[in-house]
Amino acid sequence: MLNNKIQDALNAQINAEFWSAYLYLSMAMHFEQEGLTGIANWFKIQFKEEQAHAEIFINYVNQRGGRVTLKAIDAVPTQWESPLDAFKATLAHEEKVTAMINEIYAITEEVHDYATRDRLKWFVSEQVEEEETARGLIDKFTMIGDNNMGLYMLDQELGSRVYNAPSALAE
Repeated sequence: MLNNKIQDALNAQINAEFWSAYLYLSMAMHFEQEGLTGIANWFKIQFKEEQAHAEIFINYVNQRGGRVTLKAIDAVPTQWESPLDAFKATLAHEEKVTAMINEIYAITEEVHDYATRDRLKWFVSEQVEEEETARGLIDKFTMIGDNNMGLYMLDQELGSRVYNAPSALAE
């Protein structure tokens, strides 16, 4: 059975993962409307990944005999000035998610819940990857600046991204 403090933190994380999914879907819709379908695709993949992250947490809470409590998802922004602004917002958001994962990890240490700590290791590594990817795209969009051909080429590149279910879903 899960410690109540851990269960509450995991339920908050589930809500945060669904909020993240909703945020990335909003970004995808924004760029779809702007005609940047490759960027929209990139954010649609992020949407799916965040849903999968929520599912991993849900499955884990259920495996441990805990209770999943789904709460309302707060509204998300719906417009961004540019792809660069959206990816800066993405990085800031991922850094916030990293802090939340680290806080849950700290709680697992406090209450000696080593099973949950072990499950979180995958998310710790995933957050390093998420932040690195966002930083890399910020660098690319900064380098492109107002160059429409560069934007077109990067949009095409991001359009080739495909969804791969996280390995943690199989565990």
